[in-house]
Amino acid sequence: MTTGTTGKHKVVVIGSGFGGLFTTKALRRSDVEVTMVAKTTHHLFQPLLYQVATGILSQGEIAPPTREVLAKQKNAQVLLGTVTGIDLEARTVTHHVLGRETVTDYDTLVVAAGASQSYFGNDQFAEFAPGMKSIDDALELRGRIFGAFEMAENAAQRGEPTEHLLTFVVVGAGPTGVEMAGQIAELAHKTLRRDFRAIDTRKARVILLDAAPQVLPPFGAKLGAKAKAELEKIGVEVQLGAMVTAVDERGLEVKDKDGTVRRIDSVAKIWAAGVQANPLGKTLSEQTGAPLDRAGRIAVNPDLTLPGHPEVFVLGDMINLDHLPGVAQVAIQGGKFAAKEIDNRLRGHAPQGPFKYFDKGSMAIISKFRAVASVGSLKLNGLLAWLMWLVVHLIYLTGFKNRVGALLSWAITFVGNDRSERTVTEQQIFARMALERLEGGATDLVSEPGEMDALIAERDAERRAELEAVAAEESRLTDEGARGVPGQPTRV
Repeated sequence: MTTGTTGKHKVVVIGSGFGGLFTTKALRRSDVEVTMVAKTTHHLFQPLLYQVATGILSQGEIAPPTREVLAKQKNAQVLLGTVTGIDLEARTVTHHVLGRETVTDYDTLVVAAGASQSYFGNDQFAEFAPGMKSIDDALELRGRIFGAFEMAENAAQRGEPTEHLLTFVVVGAGPTGVEMAGQIAELAHKTLRRDFRAIDTRKARVILLDAAPQVLPPFGAKLGAKAKAELEKIGVEVQLGAMVTAVDERGLEVKDKDGTVRRIDSVAKIWAAGVQANPLGKTLSEQTGAPLDRAGRIAVNPDLTLPGHPEVFVLGDMINLDHLPGVAQVAIQGGKFAAKEIDNRLRGHAPQGPFKYFDKGSMAIISKFRAVASVGSLKLNGLLAWLMWLVVHLIYLTGFKNRVGALLSWAITFVGNDRSERTVTEQQIFARMALERLEGGATDLVSEPGEMDALIAERDAERRAELEAVAAEESRLTDEGARGVPGQPTRV
């Protein structure tokens, strides 16, 4: 075994999501040196992203800084950057941040890079119908949703049509789509109903589309039917067997099961259908020959290791094993399993055997006091399911501070129908699109190391002289009592 700078076994963890974080935390007492490489500085509690998008929670309440979470874990460090390469033969990981490259070697590698939104080969849809996989997604959607109401108010004031602005379309009737549609309906029909003068937000249309024949397929037919009925009760139009074939700035085209093609005019559209595993799965597949499925998930051994590479574990949304679902619990349990296996190897203990997933059930909130839950043979809906959802999500939020913050925000929303996070800016809506138009993205806005040093030094000297002169004049005016006295000259 090679060793790190501390003489310990080096573990590199890619990703700060559930799989990456729980692996790292589970290794806190192991004789290892852990390096987490992640493209964000936070650990995201993804199941609550839709509440950030609809103004219930702030992004900080569901995305604590990873460094803060791991601050007391002395054998772990965190590096910011996007992993662009894995060399299995050399046992190195390469990551970039703003054009700067870092190469980190490892003894054991844990790949838990998660998944992104899938548009089923129509990636151009993303510009007009953002997904729900990151804080950027949620803040952009918050701007689009609340911005649609603002634009409708202006349009109504001018006597122009507002139907396309007050029609919200959610594509995908899985848990995220159901939760998103329900919250937009509550927002329009309750929270905002008194806030506008020229429009009646209660007349807003919320449409939930899916090509599948039922809502929430993983929950079973019975709970799916109940969820659909509850959605329709709060004003959501559920349209099943409807496949989206085109999306543009002002609407989308839908092809129904009978072949009919129709158009829905809508400015605010949310994509919650399908996921695609991180491209690192393809990188690993090319080096090992391990097959990928249609969603880009890689086939792994029963112990979550990569075929031919027992030193590499792959977790969560990236794996294709035993039809495991792409949910947080798979990543959490996989992370704990991988950490224990690493520790066992270092201690010379026997392997654990194959990974066994314990299904703790599925839950989806529809609206205030309405939810569905499937836990083994137990099928619940209504208030009891909603309370269960509340408790479970509080337990799995990271950090006491975040739990208290989320609980207070929920109290404001569920008791008073208010939303404390309604601040939006044009930057939230358009900044990402502007960056994507740059050939190198954000890297184009940053100079190469050393390139600007001489210019910065000269500029700093001039700025320092200017600041010193301004400070001296401010002091003189005060000392001489010259403020507010007519005819006093300025000496700067």
